[in-house]
Amino acid sequence: MMSPLGATSCRPPGRTDVTPVPLARLTGVVAPIALFTMVEEDHHATPPWHPENSERLPAALAGISEAALDEAVTWHRPRAAEVAELARVHDPAYVEAIERFCAGGGGDLDPDTYASPGSWETARLAAGATLDAVAELRDGTSELAFAACRPPGHHAVADRAMGFCLFNSVAVAAAELAERGERVAIVDWDVHHGNGTQDIFYDDPRVLYVSTHQAPLYPFTGRADETGGPHAPRSNLNLPFPAGTRGDVYRRAVEEVIAPVVDEFAPDWLLISAGFDAHRADPLANLELTSADFADLAARLQALVPARRTVVVLEGGYDLKALAESTGATLAAMIGERYRPEPASAGEIGLPTLAAAKQRWDL
Repeated sequence: MMSPLGATSCRPPGRTDVTPVPLARLTGVVAPIALFTMVEEDHHATPPWHPENSERLPAALAGISEAALDEAVTWHRPRAAEVAELARVHDPAYVEAIERFCAGGGGDLDPDTYASPGSWETARLAAGATLDAVAELRDGTSELAFAACRPPGHHAVADRAMGFCLFNSVAVAAAELAERGERVAIVDWDVHHGNGTQDIFYDDPRVLYVSTHQAPLYPFTGRADETGGPHAPRSNLNLPFPAGTRGDVYRRAVEEVIAPVVDEFAPDWLLISAGFDAHRADPLANLELTSADFADLAARLQALVPARRTVVVLEGGYDLKALAESTGATLAAMIGERYRPEPASAGEIGLPTLAAAKQRWDL
């Protein structure tokens, strides 16, 4: 990488009818996927050269239609997260500073991270989407929830924006769940290590953080020996893969390392930080996954927690075609549909990382 609750239905781009059509095979389910997005209210403007731009949300949402999932989705406009909800994971002074910075016109927060006047409200909607997604699965009829918003969040630490991220949306949802007494597993397959999420929960035994990422690569964190703080041993699993790693190594990583660690932790919820920049076409990294690989990972991970307890949260992904195809393939696989616009990938690069992880975690 260079350097408020009830949601109301919103109209997806290009559609005039948002009344969901029930799928006959899912008795009692209006539609299996609850989608929380706000593409028409995305006012987070970045410079023209910036890879994290306003074209990303329409691309991800287009993947739903490409996968023939329109009838499987109910669309919702998320509420904006309250300051107190953001303050579960961020310093209140930092939250106030972002509001003030955006109100003052915005600008560069660091060489990679930009905020505009509309970023304050847009970033709050992104965090609110994850909270609404959790509430929908707890109280509604959907099988799965997808929070498709921007900016991404997993690099944002408690007191600082970085890596395109302002507020750590997945962490906001995890903290709310943990406060309710529930155990949460976060699996982050974004190609960049989610340093913000790790830092926030590193010594919290209620939250398991798992990251697969390319190393070395921005933000140059996520070592394999970072396994949790003194009050939360075995609560942090990093799998730093080298450039060129492909999907079969990721599938083995899930089966041989991630699934046993998650099973031992016994979470009530799974939150997936779904960055699609590990795709082979992404311009910011060098892993070799395909959209079919993400589909396989998603379906297997979803089986690790009870039904109606998985939320997918959009993180990175900067090639628009790959982002659309990967979004569609992922969501399709998670409701038992098949959409694979390209084959799964295979190769041996990354196997030493897998072997080392199995030894470190006694697997």
